[in-house]
Amino acid sequence: MGQFGLGQAITRKEDARLITGRGRFTDDGPPPGCAHAVFLRSPHAHARIRSLDCTRALSMPGVLAILTGAELDAAGIGPLPCTTLYENRDGTPMAAPERPVLARERVRFVGDPVAAVIAETPHAARDAAETILVDYDPLAAIVDTGRALDPEAPQIWPEAPGNLALDWETGDAEAVDRRFAAAHRVLELTLVNNRIVVNPMETRACLAEYDPGTDRLTLTVGSQGVHGMQRILAEKVLRIPREKLRVVTRDVGGAFGMKIFVFPEYPVCLHAARILRRPVRWVAERTESFLADTHGRDHVTTVSIAVDADGRMTAIRASAIANLGAYLSQVGPFIPTECGAYMYTGVYRFEAAHYRVRCVFTNTAPVDAYRGAGRPEAAYAVERAVDFAARELGCDPIAFRRRNFVPPAAMPYRTALGYTYDSGDFPRLLDAALARADVAGFAGRRQAAAAAGRLLGLGVAYYIERCAGGSPEEARLELRPDGRLRLYIGTQNNGQGHETAYAQIVADRLGLPFADIEVVQGDTDLVASGRGTGGSRSIPIGGAAVLRAGERLVARARERAAEMLEAATTDIGFAEGSFFILGTDRRLSLVEVAAAAGGLEESDSFQPEAPTFPNGCHVCELSIDRATGVPRIERYTVVDDFGVVVNPALLAGQVHGGLAQGIGQALLERTVYDPESGQLLSGSLMDYVLPRADDLPAFDFDWVVIPCRTNPLGVKGAGEAGAIGAPPAVINAVVDALAGYGIHHVDMPATPHRLWRLLERVGALLA
Repeated sequence: MGQFGLGQAITRKEDARLITGRGRFTDDGPPPGCAHAVFLRSPHAHARIRSLDCTRALSMPGVLAILTGAELDAAGIGPLPCTTLYENRDGTPMAAPERPVLARERVRFVGDPVAAVIAETPHAARDAAETILVDYDPLAAIVDTGRALDPEAPQIWPEAPGNLALDWETGDAEAVDRRFAAAHRVLELTLVNNRIVVNPMETRACLAEYDPGTDRLTLTVGSQGVHGMQRILAEKVLRIPREKLRVVTRDVGGAFGMKIFVFPEYPVCLHAARILRRPVRWVAERTESFLADTHGRDHVTTVSIAVDADGRMTAIRASAIANLGAYLSQVGPFIPTECGAYMYTGVYRFEAAHYRVRCVFTNTAPVDAYRGAGRPEAAYAVERAVDFAARELGCDPIAFRRRNFVPPAAMPYRTALGYTYDSGDFPRLLDAALARADVAGFAGRRQAAAAAGRLLGLGVAYYIERCAGGSPEEARLELRPDGRLRLYIGTQNNGQGHETAYAQIVADRLGLPFADIEVVQGDTDLVASGRGTGGSRSIPIGGAAVLRAGERLVARARERAAEMLEAATTDIGFAEGSFFILGTDRRLSLVEVAAAAGGLEESDSFQPEAPTFPNGCHVCELSIDRATGVPRIERYTVVDDFGVVVNPALLAGQVHGGLAQGIGQALLERTVYDPESGQLLSGSLMDYVLPRADDLPAFDFDWVVIPCRTNPLGVKGAGEAGAIGAPPAVINAVVDALAGYGIHHVDMPATPHRLWRLLERVGALLA
């Protein structure tokens, strides 16, 4: 291992550029003559569009064009597709109504785009948009996930009677029923996984350009993968050959799942650029993002656990209602089904499991992937239910978990829902986390907190998630005669540090200088293929492809080196960037071989045979002020198993960021729609609380290396872990702090107001 090899905490390559203002984001440096788009959005959650009059707007100064659903239909622009459709439990297809790019006869959520104004300046476009006359006939709306299936709820789509989009299940219901019938106790908990507004630092934006000479469009957009965006936009929406659309992604200021998807603004701007023969850009305002970006989570779940007389959990049953919003987003149905469903056994030896989800339409923004995407929902449900069961049985939650863990000797272990965990040592990580958190000293700290008017609680959660499965990734290495190497790969950096991590893998395997390795992503003209970034797939899958491509490049260079050294290929060794004749001091560097060959190029791909399963233990120590209800995290400890670690500094950054988002969901972030009007009441940062530095503690983070047995690098993935483990750990700590007052559950977010009301109700407030 060299100075810049695997396992080294190297400073990110990207940072020098980004912290000195030399980053290139979507809205940086618009081309000359660029026009600007502004979207007119529905002020109603549900309404018929009786008429739409753009006459006055078209005459406004600087207005170049106005596009409506009718114009897009006439131009052959197709609807936005959902790419993950499923069958119901009874084998019938799910309800899949089309989502027009711009609403036509009806709007279905506040923020639904109705028209687009293209003008010389954003101000001119905005002024004109405000003069468009839309005659709406308001209809009753439903925004409550738990009430969407009520017989009296307003109906959103004729294709979805009762607002039911999909009724899906997995597991063995009969086996679960048998174990429940024989159980000593059955414990049941209903909980809410609150809706999240994604809120990346860089709002969504796009720049559309058209070259009439080649009849070719270019879209510059903040994305998590240009190839998927190109395929869907070209083939499904614009209905043009894929090669007629180039998609470019430069630096991305946060994505968290939401920037994977094709949104209405992108095809509208592309079509406008084509008809106007000039560049068109759009940049979302923050309030617009609140309304029109996809949101995350929003489940109501009931979990039941069967326990035998020895305190062993034998079976688990979960039933969820998952809100998909007003339209099916690109992979919206995938999140509460295949993406998270199979994790409802957690790290426990359940003999049987069954999970059912009913996906519903509501008059709210569409719901899709948000950091963790389905696995946080599963981990929260399981870890809260396990904690609840332990307390109801009079058991210590830590001892109860330990008794029910899958033991390390059982690895590889096939769960009751069909996944095979290749590796893991859950008791070891639990013990390490408890020791680092000084759980032995908790009783003394609780006593001291009580004397100071604070209730102190200890929350433990052990998560496991599924990463890096399914689709392949390809890497191409181009080693130039001057010794500089360029890596082309179809994943997409949006803050994770790909330029650094991939360069470390190359430097480690090829022995090249770290500074001489360049990573190229985010351009469909330069990178032949790619599946983008999501589900912590980039290093486990992309990194494995890089490793394989590097091995192929070394193999090709070895043949050339053998010729140059006048030796048999089998007699040529390779180490630290040089080829040598075994048993001699005769050697040639890889760079020398590349120079003699006029450069070397190789590519390879990797498709995982199985997903990876990162896991870890979170320990949260949290106090609640008895006078104000304000919660404060006093200590937070995490010990994770991510397999082999490429870069500890990148790893810590990923975990810390995920923890901030998970804690934000648990304590602060509350998306509120008015139940009558469907208006988004938490539609700005004045009303929606994101975690700040003073809301978070100094995290104590460590890891244990248990290499993944199914990945060539031994890595398991880390990008989503913090957001998965934090919500149950925090709420378990909240419940522990309040348990002495008979409180058994608190839904997220546990805001000061909600906690103050609870303290008031049980008579625990301090005057």
